[in-house]
Amino acid sequence: MKLNMGGITIDCADPRSLAEFWTKALDLEVAFDAGGYFVQLRSSANPKQPYLGLQMVAEPRAGKNRVHIDFATDDREGEVERLVALGATKGEDHTVPGLTWTVLQDPEGNEFCVGSPHS
Repeated sequence: MKLNMGGITIDCADPRSLAEFWTKALDLEVAFDAGGYFVQLRSSANPKQPYLGLQMVAEPRAGKNRVHIDFATDDREGEVERLVALGATKGEDHTVPGLTWTVLQDPEGNEFCVGSPHS
């Protein structure tokens, strides 16, 4: 059996509203909208890239995310600044040998990280 990653889905209260943040943050487009209950975002420049799904759930996020998305960049500070300007909330910075990352939250509080390698 061979599995391919279709995408990553984030639970949220308002998929259409959250799509506004993620389309700008990742240069994605709304590829599918199931009446606002599920919105699928895709890259038109790279259609083989996994999608980002936004799925409506009734309950609010509680506690730390058990799964989150990590993004990589050579300009971590610049990207963090850009994402905060789009509506993200900046959390703590962390460093381990070879990597520094910043924890952020999207407008609904879902955590994700932006990291950059260093020597």
